[in-house]
Amino acid sequence: MTGTIAAVREQVAQARDRGQVPVGLVPTMGYFHEGHLSLMRKAREECGFVVVSIYVNPIQFDPAEDLKTYPSDFDRDLKLASAEGADLVFHPSDKEMYPEGFDTHVEPGSVAEGLCGQARPGHFRGVATIVAKLFNIVGPDRAYFGQKDAQQAAVIRRMAADLDFSIDIRVCPTVREDDGLAMSSRNTFLVDEERAQAPLLYQALTAARDALARGETNASKLRRIMRRTIGQNYLVELEYARIVDPVTMEPVARVDREVLAAVAARIGRARLIDNLLISPEE
Repeated sequence: MTGTIAAVREQVAQARDRGQVPVGLVPTMGYFHEGHLSLMRKAREECGFVVVSIYVNPIQFDPAEDLKTYPSDFDRDLKLASAEGADLVFHPSDKEMYPEGFDTHVEPGSVAEGLCGQARPGHFRGVATIVAKLFNIVGPDRAYFGQKDAQQAAVIRRMAADLDFSIDIRVCPTVREDDGLAMSSRNTFLVDEERAQAPLLYQALTAARDALARGETNASKLRRIMRRTIGQNYLVELEYARIVDPVTMEPVARVDREVLAAVAARIGRARLIDNLLISPEE
């Protein structure tokens, strides 16, 4: 484990000299669950040297969000990363990542404007900035992200292409609980009654998928199906239910190709997101 940029660069350079390639990066904010661990396993399977970063990035939180309450258990995370075969854990301080005088940010384009970008202004600016920094610090050949954060993955893919990062962006499947709830560090905020209703997000997505399979290609009607499903419980406050292009995140009117069904809702203290790639050919 290291907390300094210089040590990361030195250890990655040494790994390359030893022939431990490709180098893989798994960027995280910690408080690991099975979704994080699945990314580490994929990186371990495909890479000669695996770097896992653990850093709760302050600039991707807006003023209404409580950065201080974001769950963390670094000692547990370190043990889990080691058990999954991570070669290096990078756990920097805020001062290391954003030293005095820091004044440069990555401004993502239209792919960041809708969905969570609309609900959390500035969020993807913070995400793009920290990921660009991690790409420059580690210099990985491959970087691993989860499909649950589909818009984040799209923003990073666009950034990597536009800024000429020679990095293969790997997006791995969402890992779910037995009842369909997408695994998230924020699930720990749910009390029992709220946790019982949280799978409604996934049920809304599968309801849209099933309606598409029955021949309903009108995106407005699919959105209504998702909203109606989530609206079944007063504990779940729907933020959005959309059908969008999975690359551009632009809304679509009719589903004639693979699209992304995406939802976000607040349940108690937790803001939860989920999505599903659906296609008329399924």
